[in-house]
Amino acid sequence: MFRETVSLSRSFVAVDTLSVEARLVERARAQDEAAFEQIMSLYADRLYNYILRMVGNATDAEDLVQETFLRAYQGLPSFDGRASLGTWLYRIATNLCIDHQRKRARRVTTVSYSAQEDEDGETTEWDFPDLQTPNPMDAALNRELEQVVETAIANLSPKLKTVLLLYDVEELSYEEIARVLNIPMGTVKSRLNHARAQIQKQVAAYLNDAPAPTQARSMK
Repeated sequence: MFRETVSLSRSFVAVDTLSVEARLVERARAQDEAAFEQIMSLYADRLYNYILRMVGNATDAEDLVQETFLRAYQGLPSFDGRASLGTWLYRIATNLCIDHQRKRARRVTTVSYSAQEDEDGETTEWDFPDLQTPNPMDAALNRELEQVVETAIANLSPKLKTVLLLYDVEELSYEEIARVLNIPMGTVKSRLNHARAQIQKQVAAYLNDAPAPTQARSMK
């Protein structure tokens, strides 16, 4: 009974959130600037963090966030509501990021990334050494490993990087990503697996070449 009550409560929250967004969209369509400012406040931080990881530059990310909202404001009359407002905004942001990357040379970016269990119940295994070691040599090697991972993610193709960040960082579902990118869910899973495989390949190459971690001497 308790679980059913919690489930129903969450459903009511989700429905209420959607209805609030729907009202904001309708008001914004009627040129209510305050309503559109509320939409911006709801999504600005998430879009900025996503775009920053995509393009790797804070100034460019700020510009692209502004461009995303400008495109959204201009496109409100054509927004039909079949996708959620968030999905629609991510789609605009993703297209802008891909266009941006095509126009500029590929650059290395620093991202925060951690593996997690996916929707199929499978956990991605990242064979990394312990990052909490006090040994200076091990710490230096681990910093190098972090850079290997960061560089590997940055060097993914836009298609693979987009899926990886939307799923593992932004925590969108397969279905939501499929809607953002307008591709089948099977393609989402395939690109995600391919992206992870490329990163693991780079990490494996580094681990094969890196010196073995030192072992702490026991104190007698």
